[in-house]
Amino acid sequence: METQQITTPKLYIGIDIHKRSWKVHCATDISSGKTFSMSPDPAKLKSYIERHYNGHEVSTAYEAGCCGYYAHRSFEGYGWCSLVVNPADIHRRGKEKHTKTDRIDAQLIARELKDGRLQGIHVPHIEREQLRSLFRRRNDLVKNYRRIKSLIKGLLLNQGIITPLEFDNSHWSHDFRNWLDNLEFAYSPARMTLDSHMRYFRFVDKELRDVSTALRRYCKVHYKKDYILLRSIPGIGGIVACGIICELGDLRRFNNLKQLAGYVGLAPGIYQSGNKLRSTGLTRRAHRLIRSYFIEAAWQAIRTDPVMQDYYRKHLGKNVKTIIVKIARKLLSRTLAVIKTGIPYQIGVVS
Repeated sequence: METQQITTPKLYIGIDIHKRSWKVHCATDISSGKTFSMSPDPAKLKSYIERHYNGHEVSTAYEAGCCGYYAHRSFEGYGWCSLVVNPADIHRRGKEKHTKTDRIDAQLIARELKDGRLQGIHVPHIEREQLRSLFRRRNDLVKNYRRIKSLIKGLLLNQGIITPLEFDNSHWSHDFRNWLDNLEFAYSPARMTLDSHMRYFRFVDKELRDVSTALRRYCKVHYKKDYILLRSIPGIGGIVACGIICELGDLRRFNNLKQLAGYVGLAPGIYQSGNKLRSTGLTRRAHRLIRSYFIEAAWQAIRTDPVMQDYYRKHLGKNVKTIIVKIARKLLSRTLAVIKTGIPYQIGVVS
C-alpha cells in the first residue's frame, strides 16, 4: 500500500548574519534540525535547501543589522517566506539571556520562527532605502559640521584669543570666516592648525549644502504630494519633511496615531507591579533620529502656530520638556492626518 503525502513539509531557517559568514539552523516541522556555517551567499543557501529539503515550504528569519535587506529580498525572490526581525523581539528563556554565540542565536531565531512568535519589521522599498542613505549622510555631515566648529572655537580659547562680540554666535558669517583667515599667531604651527581646520570646515560646509539641496530636490520631484502636505504644517521645514519621507516611508501604512507614536518613540513607557503603576517617561524603544526631529520641530511650531502657542501657555509652570514632548506628539498627529486625508494643514484650525 502506497502512502500519500497530505500536507506540505515545512522548513524553518534561522540565520545569524555576519559580513564574512552565516550561521544557519534548519529545523523542520517534525525535527529540531541541524546548524552549520556557510559563506554569506543567498544563492548557495538556496542550492543547499534544494539538495537536502526539496519540496519543503521554506520560511526564513534573521536579525536586522548592518547587512541590510539584500538577503531578505533574495529569499522572497525564491518564493520563500522571509522575515527581518528586531533583535529585541527574540524571546530568550532563563539562562539563554546570559549565553550568546552565533550558533545559539541561529537556533533561537529558528525556534521562535517555528513557534510563530516572530513579527517582522517593515522592510522599505529599495528606492526608499537608498534615499534614506542620503538623508543619513546629511545627518553625519551635520555632526561633523558641529564638531569642526567646536574644534576651531577650542583652539581660539586655548590660545587666549577672544572672539569679537558681533561674531560670537552660532552663525558663521563670511566676515567671521575672513577674520579667522587673517588671525595672526606668535608662531606658525598654530596658524597651520587653524588653516587645516578651516579647509576641513569649508569642505564640510559645502558638502552639507550640496547634500541638503540634492535631498530636497529629490523629494520635491519624486514625492511632491507628500512633501507639500508636510510643509503645510507649522514647524516642519524642508529637511524635517525629507526626514519623514526617508525614514518613516509611506505613513499610510500606519492604522492610527498609537502605532505611529510607538514606532517614532513619542509614547509613554509604563511600569506596573501589583497596585503600583508609574510612568517611566518616553519609551526607550524609538526611532531616535526622527523623534529628535519632531521635538526640534515642536519648538518651531509654538513660534508660528497660535493653537500650539495657546497649548504651551496653558501648561506653563510644568516641566518644559514634558510640554514640548506633548506638542511633538500633537505635531505627529497632524502629520499623520494630512498624509491620510491628503488635505494641507490650515493654521488656526484645532486638530
